[in-house]
Amino acid sequence: MLVAAAVCPCPPLLVPEVAAGAAPELDGARAACLDALGVLAAARPDRLVIVGPAEEGGHVPYPEGTRGSFRGFGVDVGVRLGTGGADPAGFGRELPPALAVAAWLLERTDWADAPLEGLGVAESLAPERCAALGAELAGPDERVALLVMGDASACRTLKAPGYLDERAAGFDAEVARALAAADTAGLKALDADLARELKACGRAPWQIMAGAAEGAGLSGALLYDDAPYGVGYLVAAWS
Repeated sequence: MLVAAAVCPCPPLLVPEVAAGAAPELDGARAACLDALGVLAAARPDRLVIVGPAEEGGHVPYPEGTRGSFRGFGVDVGVRLGTGGADPAGFGRELPPALAVAAWLLERTDWADAPLEGLGVAESLAPERCAALGAELAGPDERVALLVMGDASACRTLKAPGYLDERAAGFDAEVARALAAADTAGLKALDADLARELKACGRAPWQIMAGAAEGAGLSGALLYDDAPYGVGYLVAAWS
């Protein structure tokens, strides 16, 4: 069963070395993410699953020990998913950026509270498949926590990566409301086509969380809601 979930944005800019001189601008988001991870630790899960957007189709697992880096963003910073498990040198894949950001956050907390694994999900994964996948992750035999990575719209301002779209603020407000209320039905109802048009890469991970949380009786708290650089960044905790 799902005992807790944390929602964090996934821009590599959360890593100070990537953000460089702009790093202080996201100090509030970083602090909120660490607070959300504290909620996961307090829930004492048997297993932590990190879910984030990835370019590969469907959903792809990443075992504990998988490595990633931010070299593609101009800095020689490496990360490892968790401290346990074997180092899967022959796995053949590095962590996608969203999961690399999650690994960086977990390193900041010295996470050792439960075994963990990563799951990269295609942004095109259908809502009903997301909900079903979430239900599978939160099976009845163990206490599962989720770390859910994903951004809201990237169309909040003229200088945003997706330029200004008048629908973006309303979309982000509905996501924020649903996260604050632990409203699984509201998250499941998010329009996948609209999310894609608004470049909201968190849609599929949020809907996986909604499927996992169905019937779990969790309450929600919104810890951060802002749109630096015209991109919606949301941090929430469910417990």
